Amino acid sequence: MNPRLLRRPAAVVLPVSAALALSVVVGTADATPAHHHGSTARVVSTSTLPDIPLAAFSNKLLPGSVGDDRGVDLGGIGSDLYPAERPGEYWTVTDRGPNGQITVGKDKRRTFPVPGFDPAIVKIRAVGDRVQVLKSLPLTTASGAPVTGLPNQPGRDEAPYTYDASTPLAYDPNGLDTEGIVRDRDGSFWLVDEYGPSLVHVSAKGRVLARHVPEGLGLTGTDYAVIESLPSIFLQRKINRGFEGLALLPGGDLVMALQSPLLNPDKATGENSRTTRLLRFSPRQNRVTAEYAYRFDPVEVVEPGQTKTSELKISALVALGGDRLLVQERTDKASRVYEVRLRRGSDILGTTWDTPATPTLEQLDDEAAKTAPVLAKRLVLDLNTVEGVPGKIEGIALEGRSTLVLLNDNDFGMTDGPAAFDAAGRLVDSGVETTLVRVRLPRPVR
Repeated sequence: MNPRLLRRPAAVVLPVSAALALSVVVGTADATPAHHHGSTARVVSTSTLPDIPLAAFSNKLLPGSVGDDRGVDLGGIGSDLYPAERPGEYWTVTDRGPNGQITVGKDKRRTFPVPGFDPAIVKIRAVGDRVQVLKSLPLTTASGAPVTGLPNQPGRDEAPYTYDASTPLAYDPNGLDTEGIVRDRDGSFWLVDEYGPSLVHVSAKGRVLARHVPEGLGLTGTDYAVIESLPSIFLQRKINRGFEGLALLPGGDLVMALQSPLLNPDKATGENSRTTRLLRFSPRQNRVTAEYAYRFDPVEVVEPGQTKTSELKISALVALGGDRLLVQERTDKASRVYEVRLRRGSDILGTTWDTPATPTLEQLDDEAAKTAPVLAKRLVLDLNTVEGVPGKIEGIALEGRSTLVLLNDNDFGMTDGPAAFDAAGRLVDSGVETTLVRVRLPRPVR
């Protein structure tokens, strides 16, 4: 263990009482008690995305890309939410497209019912009780072909199958499982992806300019530039739990969040760990400049009654002033928003915490975490206690200083298992709608 790290001040995060769930907390993430202000957050508007057939949506962007959408409508745009140029308008991004799991024998097979679907950037606004699509940009390779949402590498990513899990599909090294989005000052976009995991620079028209991946990934056969610029430790990401949250700091740096702890040094450790990581990237320098450790609350604090630590995830980051961020930690059923500050003394880039040397960051328990530079945090809002907020929120934006805008991921109406499609191969829709809600906070975020 690096002695330099042990001299750093401890950053101890204690569980916050459920009685404070709806309060804006002004205390720090140490033993100092927070204060309840006596007012609660509330939903002030709710809008839903109307049914838009996925084939019609996709073929308008890339003619002929989807032959049969199997009755699936446009969805999954709640992977992230970023303010657009006009108030009330937002940039969103789909994930890799409709997908599910079907158990065949002892195997869980990943299904892609619409393999021709191409992830897209979608600009929206809420008009009354409806979410209106204003503009859509397909993600394309250097030659203008669709990137697709199919997995990249055999042996590293799940094998893709048809909707009924009966027939293997081809891997696609260009494929992206996009999750986070910001728009830079020059009009280009930055996205994060779960497969690599990777940071992706995209032109204002949706063309992939570069994909930054961990050192040693060895991704070949792409129709765009691949740069091994991220720490190699991120090769140990859990399948389907790569980068998810992304924020653009006022100074121009990007911060990306790993959805779940690394499987470091092994799967059992990662499944039971409460410590994940953030990376700071400088577009100006074209490199990672810092890395931070983020510690989840115990899973039963985030979702009362839940016992599986592996359900904890980060889905959204929101940049505030300076080096402050809102961080959303969640399960599929519950969600809490915290504030952190990216202090220089908490940077672990290039230290022993950034290697597989044991004890690893992911192995630290509560007591041991006191000696590591885990980011201090304070609770802003427990969304699980705000009536009218849908489940599986993945997109969060701040409107002014007193309103959170939330967008859920409805998974394109998909469910897992063979019952997801009827005998004719048409989707049995889950009934979960893509929903945008505005939540007024009890006190403004400073």
